[in-house]
Amino acid sequence: MKKSILFLLCLMTGLALQAQVKVGLRLGVSTTSLNEEDLPNLNELDVALKDASYGVNGGLVIQVNLGNFILQPEVLFNSSQVDYSVSDVGNGIVDELFKEKFQNLDIPILLGYKLGGFLRLHAGPVGHVLINSTSELTYIQGYKEKFNNFTWGYQAGFGVDIGKLMIDMRYEGNFNNYGDHFEFFGTEYEFDQSPARFLVSVGYLF
Repeated sequence: MKKSILFLLCLMTGLALQAQVKVGLRLGVSTTSLNEEDLPNLNELDVALKDASYGVNGGLVIQVNLGNFILQPEVLFNSSQVDYSVSDVGNGIVDELFKEKFQNLDIPILLGYKLGGFLRLHAGPVGHVLINSTSELTYIQGYKEKFNNFTWGYQAGFGVDIGKLMIDMRYEGNFNNYGDHFEFFGTEYEFDQSPARFLVSVGYLF
């Protein structure tokens, strides 16, 4: 997967030699869409997905203009947090709130189309590279983290260009179920739903 991203970046570099290229910065917020859900078959241990907090993201944007089409790779740092409700009868824990925080490097590679000179429609794959995570679930006996260091997703949405200013709204889906890093007493678990995010950001092209 990482080789695929490297290939795409090399391809975009070649296209950039024949097109108008702009570089900019982007800053935004995101909200993760997750429903409350319990992990099944944990006996006396009950772990429930409770809430997902707002995240922040920001980083570099490269916009390659090819007529009415736009090729737009980005490298963004993203931070987010998820809360879990945990009851563990054996250890005297009853409905306590545990937090997990994540820092990822997100690499969207979007293909867009200009409408009316200021409106953009765009969609494409996004790679998530795990940089760091901290979890209060590690305090629970029998819990281990087993993260995938790289996962795939996709983004789609629209943007409005006002001079050098970019305003974007996007929906992001993922191809893996949420919580696939959970391992309790040697058994792997995950929730039935895939994580999804809504992202709003403001960028500036130099």
